[in-house]
Amino acid sequence: MKPIKSADSPITYFYSRTGQAEWILFIHAAFVNHNMFKAQFAYFENKYNILAVDIIGHGQSTDTRKGDTIDKMSEWIFAILKAEHIEKVHIVGVSLGAVLAQDFANRYPCAVSSLACFGGYDINHFDAKLKNENSAKQMLMMLKALFSVKWFAKTNKKISAYTSQAQNEFYAMNMLFPKKSFLFLATLDRMVNKHETGQRNYPLLIGCGKYDIPME
Repeated sequence: MKPIKSADSPITYFYSRTGQAEWILFIHAAFVNHNMFKAQFAYFENKYNILAVDIIGHGQSTDTRKGDTIDKMSEWIFAILKAEHIEKVHIVGVSLGAVLAQDFANRYPCAVSSLACFGGYDINHFDAKLKNENSAKQMLMMLKALFSVKWFAKTNKKISAYTSQAQNEFYAMNMLFPKKSFLFLATLDRMVNKHETGQRNYPLLIGCGKYDIPME
């Protein structure tokens, strides 16, 4: 995967252009990076062109400027599509990536070939009670992480992954997450319940397994 630093944003993106007609965009979960999709890259790379991003504050997207916030991810991704002359993408988002995938689809539906969301929640119809409970839990986790990233990584891997291999991979990526990047997650609320769900002109896949937390 070739890494590219976006000229107009803090985002680093990665692509594999194999000459196929269609593109898949992968958006990772919180506290990890694009490498969580290594198995998916290997599976799809001979069938599709692959595009992945490191979300702001994650992986190689940490060269930020004042005013950069996570709710700008959709416009940054759209700018990347234009820079690479990509008209439409199939989007795969997991957890935080599912939130950002929905926000992108809300803002730029004409650029979406299909939308697949796993382990996320509906940002257009998010229950206020669940939202408040989730915000409180996230705040507690972040406060504890400020004291010990190792403790945070051990706790988060059990929430975010099920198999031992996946938990070990999440732990390793969590340990690389900079403490200062927790601040970028503070503006997630700006994407919630801001749009009405209209008629979709693309297929939608929602994935939720028996090991996902109740909110999802």
